[in-house]
Parts: sequence; structure tokens; C-alpha cells
Amino acid sequence: MNKLFATALILTSMAAPAQAQDSDVCMATSEMEASLLDWYGEKPAQHKEDGSIVWASGIGGTWTVVSYEPDGMSCTLAQGDNWSPDMDGDKMIASLN
Repeated sequence: MNKLFATALILTSMAAPAQAQDSDVCMATSEMEASLLDWYGEKPAQHKEDGSIVWASGIGGTWTVVSYEPDGMSCTLAQGDNWSPDMDGDKMIASLN
């Protein structure tokens, strides 16, 4: 049941526009990664200098930026559509859904 709740929470947060999010969605790293892989087909695509990882479902697909905390939790920072491997921060912000 806990895994189902976590998955529902991440789905709900990703359905809303990223600009409208009041807070990040955080959960255990194993649950976050399983949710991104199982529900969105996203895989780690790009490691950022700040330690966050961009997960993407492929070129032109969905993407999610995830921060990793030392306590084993992970939080979504942003998500969007139309992933491209050469996306920098400005392009990612411009493509937020």
C-alpha cells in the first residue's frame, strides 16, 4: 500500500504544471527510481554538477530532475516534456509543463 500511495503522489504532482508546485515531492530513493522507471519509462540521462540527476524517457519524451539527499530520500525538482540531451538549465525551464 505504501508503494501505491507513493506512486499516486508522484503521478499527481507530475500532472500539474511544474510552476504550480508548492513543494517538491520527496520519497525513498528506491521508490522514486522505481516510479520513474515503471510509470514513465525514464532512466538516468544526465548527471548535474549539483549532484541531481535528470531522468528521461528518450529524446522528445518526458524528463524529471531528481535531487538525492544523504538520508536516502530523493526529491523531484522539475519535470517536463520534449527531452533533448543538449538541454541546459534555460531550455529545461522554458519547456516545463
